[in-house]
Amino acid sequence: MSIYWQSLLEEFSLKLIEYDIKQSGKLRADGSAIQPKLNNELRKSNWFGYVGATEEQISNAETRLSVKFPPSYREFLKVSNGWRNADWTELKLWSTEEVDWFATKNPNWINGWFPDYTETRPTVVDDLYFVYGKEQDCINLRTEYLQNALEISSDSGDGDIFLLIPDVIFNDGEWEAWHFGSKLPGAYRYRSFYELMQRVVEQGGFIY
Repeated sequence: MSIYWQSLLEEFSLKLIEYDIKQSGKLRADGSAIQPKLNNELRKSNWFGYVGATEEQISNAETRLSVKFPPSYREFLKVSNGWRNADWTELKLWSTEEVDWFATKNPNWINGWFPDYTETRPTVVDDLYFVYGKEQDCINLRTEYLQNALEISSDSGDGDIFLLIPDVIFNDGEWEAWHFGSKLPGAYRYRSFYELMQRVVEQGGFIY
């Protein structure tokens, strides 16, 4: 899996550079020119990630959170311990030291989404919930899952974030991954973190 991550993230880095070059020099509505977002060092490196995390760093994070990370997320961390904010969606992917539970980092956000109910059944039925790809409707999310969600990115500043959902674990050990936020509104859901990032790279960082 690591080789697939390396290839995907290298492709993503090149797309970010190309986008920055294309945007640089364009005129805004006020007539001013758009300045490059990326410095020369980043452009020359062709890499917007970091040095990969060690097994010890990953294990320490798992111990701190009392959880075993899903396979594709573990492999991502081995290739790049987080990801820089490169002006794609203003998101920064957290490192092993920064990743934490969504309820810990954003309790107020949960309070705004989580329904006040006592029923044990899911708020969205399986036939609507377990639909992936472009056929899914982002409003069909189970907001009760936010209480256990793992926050793996910063808030974009525009009302969206990336989460991993331990309430939905597939046979291969992958957790459901969400691109979640009020601007959607709801969550576009994926069967793994790798699947989510494939979509990110496919769209050059601007998904849905």
